[in-house]
Amino acid sequence: MFGATALMHAADVKVIANNSVTANSIAAGDLKDVFLLDKDSIGGSHVEPVLQNAGATHEAFLREYLGKPNSVLQAFYRSLVFTGKASMPKVTAADAEAVAYVAKTKGAIGYVSAAASTEGVKTLQVK
Repeated sequence: MFGATALMHAADVKVIANNSVTANSIAAGDLKDVFLLDKDSIGGSHVEPVLQNAGATHEAFLREYLGKPNSVLQAFYRSLVFTGKASMPKVTAADAEAVAYVAKTKGAIGYVSAAASTEGVKTLQVK
C-alpha cells in the first residue's frame, strides 16, 4: 500500500507550525482533520496544511497520521478542487523548503523529518 521509502515511523516526523499558531500540541485526530481539510483551526488559530511532495518523511506522515497513500490523498484533493470546495494545499520539495514556507506563512502547519532544523517555527507535540 505504501512505497518502499515508507520505512520511517511517527517518531521520525516532526509536525511544525508557524509561530502565529497558539497551540503547542495537537491531537492526532485534529491533525488528520487539518490535512483532510475538515478543520481549519487549532487552539483558536487559523491553520493551513503544507505537504511535502514525496520522500520517506512524506510517506511516514501519510501512513501514521492520515492513513492514506499519496495517490489516494492527491485524488481526494483533486476532487475537492474540481467541485470548488477547496484549493490544493501548498506543496514543498524538502524539509528546508517546508520550514522556510511555514516560518513565513501565518497559520501554516506542516511536517519535516525528525533530524531537520526547525529554527524559526514551532514544533507541535502530537497527542
